[in-house]
Amino acid sequence: MAGHAWLEQHRDAINALNVFPVPDGDTGTNMSLTMRAATKEIADASETSAYVIAERLARGALMGARGNSGVILSQILRGLSQGLDQKTTFAATDFAAALQDAAKLAYRAVIKPVEGTILTVIRESAEAAQQSAGNGSDMAGLLGDVVTAARAAVAKTPDLLPTLKQAGVVDAGGQGLTTIFEGMWRYARGESVQLSHSEQAADHSEIRRGNVEIEEEFGYEVVFLLHGENLDVEQIRDTITAMGGVSTVVAGDARLLKVHTHTLTPGKILDYGVGLGSLQDINIENLQEQSLRYEAESKRERGIAASANGQGATVGAHGGAGAAVATPPAVGMLTREREIDTVAVAAGDGWVKVFESLGVAAIVPGGQTMNPSTQDLLHAVEACPSPKVILLPNNGNVVMSARQVADLTQKEICVVPSDSLPQGVAALLAFNYEADFATNCKEMEAALPRVHTAEITRAVRAVQLDGIDVNEGDVIGLVDGRLVTAGTDLNNVVLDTLRRMQTEQHEIITMYYGADVSPETANEMAQRIKEAFPEQEIEVVEGGQPYYAYIISAE
Repeated sequence: MAGHAWLEQHRDAINALNVFPVPDGDTGTNMSLTMRAATKEIADASETSAYVIAERLARGALMGARGNSGVILSQILRGLSQGLDQKTTFAATDFAAALQDAAKLAYRAVIKPVEGTILTVIRESAEAAQQSAGNGSDMAGLLGDVVTAARAAVAKTPDLLPTLKQAGVVDAGGQGLTTIFEGMWRYARGESVQLSHSEQAADHSEIRRGNVEIEEEFGYEVVFLLHGENLDVEQIRDTITAMGGVSTVVAGDARLLKVHTHTLTPGKILDYGVGLGSLQDINIENLQEQSLRYEAESKRERGIAASANGQGATVGAHGGAGAAVATPPAVGMLTREREIDTVAVAAGDGWVKVFESLGVAAIVPGGQTMNPSTQDLLHAVEACPSPKVILLPNNGNVVMSARQVADLTQKEICVVPSDSLPQGVAALLAFNYEADFATNCKEMEAALPRVHTAEITRAVRAVQLDGIDVNEGDVIGLVDGRLVTAGTDLNNVVLDTLRRMQTEQHEIITMYYGADVSPETANEMAQRIKEAFPEQEIEVVEGGQPYYAYIISAE
C-alpha cells in the first residue's frame, strides 16, 4: 500500500521520463494503475498471512498490468509471492530471498532482456537485499539498502542505454520501481507517504513533466445482453445516451444486443432495457473502484472525407451489419459466428470504424494514450464466441500485456505483435477466412514488416536526439517509432517525414487524420503529399486519434 501511495505521488514526474518528447509518456501511469489493481485485491482482505496477501497482490497486478513496465512489475510481485509461499510472517532474510525470485521472473518476462532498464534495477536491488540480510539488517535497514542500490542503478541507466543519455533522462520503469521501494522504506520508518507542497514543487522541477492528464471517471459501468424483437440499434444507443449514458456501445442485431455504458443511474438504464426485452449477463461495476479507463476522445461522428483532386480512392471505414455503434469507442462486439475471432486495440472513433469494417470481433479502447490492462484484453477475448482468438495489440507497449492473456483463458490465443495501428490494418488484410488458425497467425505476422508508420505530433519538451534538435512545441515526425525530423511548420514536417520514410519506394500512402484535424485540412495536406509524390496512390481516412495530427502508413 505504501509503495503504491508513494508511486502515485510521483506518477506525473515518472511519466515525463520519456526518451521521445511525445505527449503520451505513460510509464508512471501504467505502473500506478498496475499497483492500484494489485492493492485493490487486498483492500478488504481479512486474511493477514504474508503468503495470502502476496498471492493476491500478484494476481491483481497480473490482471491489471498495463504496458511493458506494468507487466514486468506484475512479474516482480509474482516472484515475491513465490518467494513468500506458505509464510505467514517474514523477516528480512525471507524478503531478500523473495526479491531474488522477483528478479528472475522479471528477466524471464522479457524475450530479449536489456540492461539499463527496470530489469537492472530489480536485479541490483535484490543483490543489495541479499547482502544486507547477510549482514543482519532488520526490515527497515534492508529496505534502506535496497533503496540506495535502486537509486544507484537508476542513476547509471543512461550509461547502459545510449538513447537515455541522448534524451537526458533515466529509465522511467526503473525510477518507478525505485519509487515503490522508497514508499515501503518510508512506511517502515514511520514516515508519511504523501508529498508536501514544497516536495511536490521540488519533484516536478527535478524532472520535467509531460502534459498528459488523466481524469477519474465516476458512476457505474453497466453491461448486459438484451434479447428482444425488432431491436433498433441506433435508437437504443441514442436513448441511452440521452439518459446520461457515456461511452455507450450498442452492438448486435434486431434480436440480440450487447449494451455497454457508463452512467450515474444504472437502475434507470436497466429499467429501460427491461421494457425492450429480457436481460442477461448483467454486470455493474463502480468506476471509482476500477482502474482508470480510456480518456474520452472526440465525440464527433464524422463521415470519411471524400478523396479529392486526384488523390486516389478514400478508404471506406464504416462497419457493416452487426458493427458496434460507439460514442466514444468502448469494447464493441460483432455477432458473426466463425471458428476464429480477432481482437484489436484502437484509439479514435475513425480507427474503430476501420477495424470494424475489417471484421474484428472486439475492439479494446486504448493504445498511445492509455494502454489497456491484461484484464481489459482478457474480457474482450472471453466475450468472443469463437474458441480461437487472434490479438492485435497495435502498440509496442501493449504487446506484453496481450501475451499474458494466453495463460488466463481456455481459448487458443495468438498474439500478432503489431507495433502500430497501420500494422494492425495490414495484419487484418492478410487474414484469410478459408485458412486455419496457425496459417492465419503466420500470414498476419508476416504482413507486419510490409507497412511503415509515420506519426506527426508536437514535442512536450526540448531534447537533442539522434542529431535532431527539438524545442518544446515543435512539430516532430517519427518513422517506425524513431524520431526523424522536427520543425515549426506542420506541412513541412509531414513532407520531410515522408521523404525520410522513403515514400517514393512505396505504392500506397494512407493518411489517418487525428481528432483535432478537420476533413478539409486533411484533404489539403493530402494534396500537398500528392504533389510531392505524384506516383503514389494517396488515401485519406478519419482516424480520430488524440495528440497525433496524422498517422501515415506506407506500403
